[in-house]
Amino acid sequence: MRVIVVGLGVQGAKRKRFAGPDFVASVDPVNEGAEFRALRDVPLERYDAALCCIPDGPKIELLTYLAQHGKHALVEKPLWAAEDADIGRLEALARQKGVVLYTAYNHRFEPPYVAMRDLIAGGRLGRLYHCRMFYGNGTARLVRDSAWRDHGSGVLHDLGSHLLDTARFWFGDLADDFRVVFSSNHENRAPDHVVVASDQARPKLELEMTLLNWRNHFNCDLFAEQGSAHIASLCKWGPTSFTVRTRVLPSGRPPEETVTLVQDDPTWEAEYAHFKGLVARGAQTDLATDLRLNQLLRQLGEEALQKVSR
Repeated sequence: MRVIVVGLGVQGAKRKRFAGPDFVASVDPVNEGAEFRALRDVPLERYDAALCCIPDGPKIELLTYLAQHGKHALVEKPLWAAEDADIGRLEALARQKGVVLYTAYNHRFEPPYVAMRDLIAGGRLGRLYHCRMFYGNGTARLVRDSAWRDHGSGVLHDLGSHLLDTARFWFGDLADDFRVVFSSNHENRAPDHVVVASDQARPKLELEMTLLNWRNHFNCDLFAEQGSAHIASLCKWGPTSFTVRTRVLPSGRPPEETVTLVQDDPTWEAEYAHFKGLVARGAQTDLATDLRLNQLLRQLGEEALQKVSR
């Protein structure tokens, strides 16, 4: 499969590296290292698929162009659209043309994330009560100085989309009662620290995200009837651990199983292989999850901005 990278920034450079010999050209309006300045400048006969590492604004337009010309596409999360109908039209077009449109949420390929999904599916924990996730980095200044990142719902759109997708990955369909608990913009124009929650979800969900953590970190605690499960950090930041505790009745210190990994980030290579597999087997494009996340991000984004403005 011959691929081009559209958007040769930090993410684009990673996608280029992991595409390896599949990579044939790059597109970027300002990066002098790119061979082309615009997607339409690339001869159609040169590529089969595009890895799109681009801002939200042009996503629908560029993905529509690619689908119209029979090109598969991986696009960095989230698949944002001003109108829900845009996502529906894009899905219909992709199915008509027989191309794969895939939204990249690379954290799904983190080993502890996969282990958590399998633990939940196996039923070992019994009824699931409460899940809280925290995702933080220290990019507030970089975002503030960016020409396009410090706008809209800020950290909610950036890191919150990962957390909502993770909840969907582990627990299935998302509830309708998500709300913003609080939203702050300590250093940025857009929200840089947000907490959202859902009481109707099973388990109940509490999701916190910030650009003000200074040291990158992810943490998850899942509390359940027969025990609990815990994730600390991601592979790209150093040692990451997955811990399962088995409840002792009526109370007492639970036996604990912990797996700690020290390895390079495996998610980019694994996700690219997954995308190629979808293309190889002619998978049908399904943007239902993207539509749901788009609706939630729009709703929560409006709430986050209202709370910031008070």
